[in-house]
Amino acid sequence: MAVLEKIRVKFGLAISIIIALALLSFIIDPGTLESALHSMSSKYDVGSIAGKSIAYTDFLEDIERYKVINEVVTGSSVQNEQSQQQVRDAAWQELVDRYMFVKNAKAAGIAVGEAEMVDLTTGDNPSPVIAGNYAFLGDNGSFSPDKVVEFVQAVPGDESGRLRTYWNYLQNTVYTQQFYAKYGALFTAATYQNALEKELNIAGNNTTANVDYVQVMHPFAQDSTIAVSASEIKKYYKEHQDFYEQKAGRDIEYVVFEVKPSAEDISFTNDQFAEAYSQFADADNLKSFLLKNSDRQLDNHWYKAGELNSINSEINNFVFEGKGSVSPVISSGDTFYAVRVLDTKPVSDSVYVKHILLQGADAKTKADSLAGVIRKGGSFSSLVAEFSADQNSAADGELGNIGWMTQTYIIPGFESVITAPVGQPQVIRTQYGTHVVVVTKKTAPVVKKQVAILEKTAVAGKETTNNVYAQANRFSTIAGHSSAGYDAAVDSLGVYSHKQSITEATSSYGSIDQAKELTRWAFDSKAGKVSNIITVNNKYFFVAKVNDVHKEGFKPLNEVSEGIRSQLYSEKLAKKCKEEIAAKIAGLNTIQEVADALGESVTSEASLSLAPMGSRSVDPALIGAVSVAEDGKLCGPVAGSFSTYVFVVNSREKGSFYTEDDADMFAQRAAQYASQLIIPSMSANGVVKDNRARFF
Repeated sequence: MAVLEKIRVKFGLAISIIIALALLSFIIDPGTLESALHSMSSKYDVGSIAGKSIAYTDFLEDIERYKVINEVVTGSSVQNEQSQQQVRDAAWQELVDRYMFVKNAKAAGIAVGEAEMVDLTTGDNPSPVIAGNYAFLGDNGSFSPDKVVEFVQAVPGDESGRLRTYWNYLQNTVYTQQFYAKYGALFTAATYQNALEKELNIAGNNTTANVDYVQVMHPFAQDSTIAVSASEIKKYYKEHQDFYEQKAGRDIEYVVFEVKPSAEDISFTNDQFAEAYSQFADADNLKSFLLKNSDRQLDNHWYKAGELNSINSEINNFVFEGKGSVSPVISSGDTFYAVRVLDTKPVSDSVYVKHILLQGADAKTKADSLAGVIRKGGSFSSLVAEFSADQNSAADGELGNIGWMTQTYIIPGFESVITAPVGQPQVIRTQYGTHVVVVTKKTAPVVKKQVAILEKTAVAGKETTNNVYAQANRFSTIAGHSSAGYDAAVDSLGVYSHKQSITEATSSYGSIDQAKELTRWAFDSKAGKVSNIITVNNKYFFVAKVNDVHKEGFKPLNEVSEGIRSQLYSEKLAKKCKEEIAAKIAGLNTIQEVADALGESVTSEASLSLAPMGSRSVDPALIGAVSVAEDGKLCGPVAGSFSTYVFVVNSREKGSFYTEDDADMFAQRAAQYASQLIIPSMSANGVVKDNRARFF
């Protein structure tokens, strides 16, 4: 346990907030996952990677391992929905690396040997994963191989097994990242820009053209002389089938009955609120009073003008317009409010903090003594170096400095520093130990208020809920589990039927979240099936119908044929327009003669950029043709997406705004883009099947 505690302390409190936020990804609730397991058929896997099936139970073990890693580093097991999603992503990425990426990297001839791993952990070239780990820093703040050895030696003695889990994680991360570094180097080398390429790149991006052109829009009316046959559509589909790959999906429609508080429910809440309000102004123990009577509990936040608008604008106006200490009752929809002003003072938005962290049985006594030394002019930095357990908080290069803090970005337990005077040490107790804290500077103070807010929102009672359920049940009875019955129920009851296309990852329907149960039902059902009543959040009653089922793979020809027909028609129309224009302008020598013959006007572009993406308002077909055209020569016709062009390049100008540095940056971006495509490229063509959305 001493080693575990050391890891947490070594991170340094200045960055512990950031680390904790970043590592919230390693959090999961086994109970939630177990519930999902029972709700799904065990025959489904979480997915497959390069032919390796990933069983759901195995995936849960990986998630538990990441939870342990988080607790080793932060000592926290805080949970929320976002962090659960992040840990699932992290666990999945590790599997992708293990079963696909590393395997492919080895097939490309890349290797990471044992001697290399030793060098990357305890040798002269430590991996950033190790060198940047605060648990392995020596007393001078630099990476210490001895600290790694010390950690490894402590692993066998840790009966909890957490140190071993964490060390295995670090080694695996170092190992995998080394493969990424080497494989990425191949892509960087592949995007090398030689001298000739750089020269052409610079020249092309520095060139603009003075162009006159005539543009003839393609007709919008359907041309009956252009036909697209079924065989042409089928041929295009076969040649471009990859364009029509799709994930599994469902087209559904649903009606939803929302449970809202009735007039009786609102009246009941109003009476409750009125009784609490009568005691609000004189309540001595506001924390206890609000805990019993309010949906919003007491907080010590200092609010400045405007911040209370996020709760209610009338509350903000009352507090900051000096209308008294306790507001009248404020109602907004189904919610009732009252606010009591507790204190007013100038408070800074940010304070700069430094500290000495003390641990052990005598920490409080030692802290009081050090605070006295500081009051008498003792050197704070010297005391930090000699006594502080946190040797890594050194903002702006000074040992002991945590840095700027605000009310929303602060170490739990440090809240009092917001109003503490500058230069006066105070002793604070937190989960990390006992601190001697000094505020060294502040931003300019502004008038702020501390308030207590009495808040009560009406909720639907049992009778109201039963009445809404009865409406849903009536709809379900008329629907009778048939598509025709569903349509009849919509018509006879005059309710609105929502339509939505969903995937297995869909969990929101309109503004209604956490509705994954509806998605699971839809994917277990065939087209035309109608659901029973599906309850979501004890507030919404759904009845749904599956209109169409889209299987994973390629969209069938009948679903995409109209889009293909339109594409082929446009191509044939462009070809016809080009041929007709060519016939009309045959033998003409000037752009004005062309304009007269076609009944169009001449458009001039004085500085048309020929660089990629340089002239987004100009048809790419025209830019491409201009870039290779001969100066002074009438060119065209050139068919674009919606128009056909005839043009002449009058002159070109060479600038110098695109430099060698720009060309180098372009090459670097190309290399970076290529490296980002490593995993997506390897995952293509069904190599990776991610079915996690079925379970989570």
